[in-house]
Amino acid sequence: MRTHHVLPITALLVALGLPTAALAHAEHGQPQFGGVVAEAGEAQFEVVGRDGKLVVHVTNHGAPLDTVGATGKLTVLSGTNKQDIQLKPAGGNRLEGAGSYAAGAKLLLQVQLLGKKPLQARAVAH
Repeated sequence: MRTHHVLPITALLVALGLPTAALAHAEHGQPQFGGVVAEAGEAQFEVVGRDGKLVVHVTNHGAPLDTVGATGKLTVLSGTNKQDIQLKPAGGNRLEGAGSYAAGAKLLLQVQLLGKKPLQARAVAH
């Protein structure tokens, strides 16, 4: 094999991979389930509240992070009211708890993924 063909082929393969990487980052920071997005370290959290239940989707740049063995707490601050909601693994990359939040509420999320450092994320509900 001639080595002078390796560089153009490598450059072509790199160029073909760039649009995929750009698309993966286009969704970063954007809600995928209609919730509120918060980030901490390597993790991105989307908090979705419906019918008295809160679901937290956990990802790393769009890739699901397993929540088996994870623990979490969501503190909802609304005016002078404070609500602490315990979160438990709910399969896949989800944590769930009973509760709700209204627009303008401040959300403080504390999550401990199995074998990882504790993470804290903050967001304001819209």
